Amino acid sequence: MAEKQQKVDRTVVRNQPYKRGGIGIRERHNERKNESYTNPDIEPERSNLNINFRRCDTTYEKALEGMLERGEVSTRGLKEDAKVFAEMVFDVNTAYFERHGGYNYARQFFEEVYHFAEKEVGSPYILSATMHADERNQGLSDKLGKPVYHYHMHVIYLPVVEKEVKWSKRCRDPSLVGTVKAVIHQISHSKKWAFQTIVDEKGEPKRIASYSLLQTRFFNHMKEAGFSDLERGVEGSTAEHLDVVEFKVTQERERLKEIRADTMESEMWLDDLKDRIRAVEPIYHQLNDVSNIGKKKRFSDKIELTAEEFEKLSDLAKFGIKAKQTIDSLTQRLRDMTNLYETTKAALDKLKEFAKPFAEAMKVAEERVIGFLFDTIDGAKQAAQEKKLAAQKARAAPEKKPEIKVPQQRWQIQPKAQSPPNPKPRNRSSDRER
Repeated sequence: MAEKQQKVDRTVVRNQPYKRGGIGIRERHNERKNESYTNPDIEPERSNLNINFRRCDTTYEKALEGMLERGEVSTRGLKEDAKVFAEMVFDVNTAYFERHGGYNYARQFFEEVYHFAEKEVGSPYILSATMHADERNQGLSDKLGKPVYHYHMHVIYLPVVEKEVKWSKRCRDPSLVGTVKAVIHQISHSKKWAFQTIVDEKGEPKRIASYSLLQTRFFNHMKEAGFSDLERGVEGSTAEHLDVVEFKVTQERERLKEIRADTMESEMWLDDLKDRIRAVEPIYHQLNDVSNIGKKKRFSDKIELTAEEFEKLSDLAKFGIKAKQTIDSLTQRLRDMTNLYETTKAALDKLKEFAKPFAEAMKVAEERVIGFLFDTIDGAKQAAQEKKLAAQKARAAPEKKPEIKVPQQRWQIQPKAQSPPNPKPRNRSSDRER
């Protein structure tokens, strides 16, 4: 009988959010706090071999409360039943570790996985990171005739994103309005793992689940770290490598994983949709209230308003006028910026056209052009220096008084002739007597 081909080894990471009320079950399982387990594959006597890359010295719930009190994280804007915890489970098929040496190799592998988790969610927000080494793989143990254990890793963390809080219009300093007041570390699973848009092979935008991108990053990280004999994800059938019973079990397990992944993605999409609805819900209610203002008279086209309704409608009208002024102002600014852009673009095009001969000359004879430029610049510098020295010499030389030349006069001032003495006035009365 031909020897069966070796099963392909693939990396897997599962990401699951939890509410406060549901995290206790995960904590008791991950930290092995139960006295007994319904899972018969867990061997409590081997729990001392589990490795805590990050140990939680208290409960997950108390750890969260402590971080909230210290202001390290925030639940601002979240509902009371929001999903504030999350868990990533890293896994590779059991045979992979068994072929590479078992426990010691798994320890090295998951130490690198822990570093990947730190990079993905931030080291301060990891509450617990534990590698389990006490769960027996019963099928492979029976097949190999010896105890074989399934090594995997649980990472409990807080899904934190950075959120900018900006100054509102009520700020006393108008220059601060709209600027960043503070940056808070907000817990939000839907924002941490929101759908992303990428460009596919055809150059078209494609919306893809963030969990799928997480799978790819995990695979690439481990490959770059030296674990190159792995493949990403679970793709295709492995029926030819398994017997009938094993293949059916594997099929059902993979189908369950796909359903779970689809469910988580649907929950993510639903959470995102709820966040959007919560954002527009107040506006919808306000518009609905405005539509229902007033009561139409029975035999007239007039509308009766109460004093409260009139005041509300008046406030809305005033707000609308102010909003229109703001919109008009912003529209004018947009026109001005558009005109400035067109002017700048025209000037840039003109500059490009002016510099085109220079660019062509650079392509043909780069060294000669550069040499010419340096020579021109050096000549200009030398001329400026000479001019400066000449000015300094001129300032240092003693000043000479200019000679004043008196123009030759073509005429002379004649002395004023003396007038003869006034004759003695005649005595007219004596003349008459005569």
